[in-house]
Amino acid sequence: MNAAKGFRSLLRQEGMTVAPGAYDPLTAKLVEGAGFKAVYMTGAGTAASLGFPDYGLVTMSEMAGNAGRIASAVEVPVIADADTGYGNELNTVRTVREYEARGVAAIHIEDQDFPKRCGHLEGKKIIAREEWLAKIRTALGARRDPSFAIIARTDARAVAGFEEAVARAGAALREGADMAFVEAPQTLEEIAAVPRLLSGPCLFNVVRGGKTPEIPLADVEALGYKLAIVPGMLFKAVIAFCERMLEELRSTGLYPRPLKEMSVSETFARLGAEEWEALGARLSRPAATQEAAE
Repeated sequence: MNAAKGFRSLLRQEGMTVAPGAYDPLTAKLVEGAGFKAVYMTGAGTAASLGFPDYGLVTMSEMAGNAGRIASAVEVPVIADADTGYGNELNTVRTVREYEARGVAAIHIEDQDFPKRCGHLEGKKIIAREEWLAKIRTALGARRDPSFAIIARTDARAVAGFEEAVARAGAALREGADMAFVEAPQTLEEIAAVPRLLSGPCLFNVVRGGKTPEIPLADVEALGYKLAIVPGMLFKAVIAFCERMLEELRSTGLYPRPLKEMSVSETFARLGAEEWEALGARLSRPAATQEAAE
């Protein structure tokens, strides 16, 4: 089963899939190793890993390349941020093909104007509803594998209000989008209303400190959402912990005590060292047998 079919299988199961955000293959492997059934490639985290804020500064090639590296590092499906499709309908076609060719299971395309901004920042602008729907139709037609999922993300809540956001999401589902993503609902009532008002699978974005109020994932699942992504958890934790370690090193001149003691071999174990050791032993066996015979 390829990744896209694997993601479809998850959506058919009872309950909600939780996909923590990864920004590189290492964090993707950690998500998979922790037992999660899917990985979300965070656009904000990808931008951060390149040294940029989430201000639409990362190109499609950079995003698709990172998505491909993440997808190749794990066995579970990868859902990836594809921003606005990076242009018009022609650009959207190439975007879909580039992500799909790299083994990604699903992407979301939003209705922000370019350059986009993080969905939980002020100052967003959106394109006309029909212009965005044209991109969604284009994305659906551009995929080579019908299992490759197109998620329709609307940022209209912050710009045109909740009713317009729901109307856009509903229209995208009627066009054939595989899932609706209403970004940044601002009250618990709005969170509950999204899956109730839409006739199709819905995605919930968990952003601590963002515009959406905090709500336990069990409650999100009970409301009927099929997928929850947690984009910023790991990359923000890395920033905070690295700053703490660096400050302690600078001020004390000593190697700071890590959050968790870990040997070199334990570190590499998280990166599949056992598999590579076994592969190396298997590949070297014929040569060793021949030398022994000689």
